[in-house]
Amino acid sequence: MRKVYLDHSATTPVRPEVLEAMLPYLKDRFGNASSIHSFGREAKVALEESREKVAEILGATPSEVYFTSGGTESDNLAIKGVAFASRNKGRHVITSQIEHHAVLESCGFLAKEGFEITYLPVDSFGLIDPEDLRKALRDDTVLVSIMHANNEVGTIQPIEELSQAAKEKGIYFHTDAVQSLGKLPIDVSKLAVDLISMSGHKIYGPKGVGAIYIRKGTRITPWAHGGHHERSRRAGTENVPGIVGFTRALELLNAEMEDHKRHTGNLAQTLYRKLVDTIPDVVMHGHPQKRIPNILSLSFKGVEGESVILSLDLKGVAVASGSACTSGTLEPSHVLSAMKVAPDIAQGALRFSFGRDNTMDDVDYVAGLLPEIIQRLRSISPLYVKE
Repeated sequence: MRKVYLDHSATTPVRPEVLEAMLPYLKDRFGNASSIHSFGREAKVALEESREKVAEILGATPSEVYFTSGGTESDNLAIKGVAFASRNKGRHVITSQIEHHAVLESCGFLAKEGFEITYLPVDSFGLIDPEDLRKALRDDTVLVSIMHANNEVGTIQPIEELSQAAKEKGIYFHTDAVQSLGKLPIDVSKLAVDLISMSGHKIYGPKGVGAIYIRKGTRITPWAHGGHHERSRRAGTENVPGIVGFTRALELLNAEMEDHKRHTGNLAQTLYRKLVDTIPDVVMHGHPQKRIPNILSLSFKGVEGESVILSLDLKGVAVASGSACTSGTLEPSHVLSAMKVAPDIAQGALRFSFGRDNTMDDVDYVAGLLPEIIQRLRSISPLYVKE
């Protein structure tokens, strides 16, 4: 059976070049980067070279880059770390209604610890109005956390304008850039943010590794305690093979960024055009222009997304109903709910996320399958009434 993977926003395959870069540190160069003998020094060199390369891509200094286990840990460290380090100044944190659960759950934890959380609304495209942020800022606000690009609908937030509003008040600004890394230019000076979360497995690197940018001078409380790894910001033996792989993946995708955007965007738009030409009542979610091009979020009126996913899976096609972290729940996407999408429409949402290895043949295959699947599911659905 043919296999078509259209769930790259959940995870990506490790590129051969990345695996090749990692292998020496899984075999002969296996030393602990904290050891002072030759094996350890060899690992330490690889670790610091990786830090320098990531910093160069971000426009940061190496001392501002810290390696973690991935985006979730980076989000937790940024939000909890800054909030607790700044609690003498204030206990107010601002985020949005459509953040990844790593951010929302971290904020929920803070709320239980006596912090007040403001959740900014979004419009029907998933965009935050910078004026809403300005109105929400207070004297006791210590952190603003707004994602760069949404993981479900792909909408890109106006981070530069949002961060400027926080900067004018001397408030720290964090952005979750897990979905935008390698797909959008990320320059820490231009974005004017204080913390950035990153992950390896979204950019054709290994799972279990990521990074966080922490601007020099940012006060932050560590959340992993132990040794003095990562300059005492994140205890635990560094995952040198993973860090080398993450760095190589970032180098490659950053160099190919424009080609990747053009390729995946063309595939996504072609699929959309084919589907609206052959299937009635298709709804697209997210901003039509201000979006990362590889994500296409669609609803098919009158059907449940899970049923479509299972039907496609039987044909070898992998897609998602939203974030991989929320799979298994029957609740409508919190992102689509915040965008005021009607519950019956939100229940039918699918996320197609394209990658570098997808082809136009993949698009044709999926476009050929879906009309029959949607027609069959609608024929047994009491919810579908053709408009």
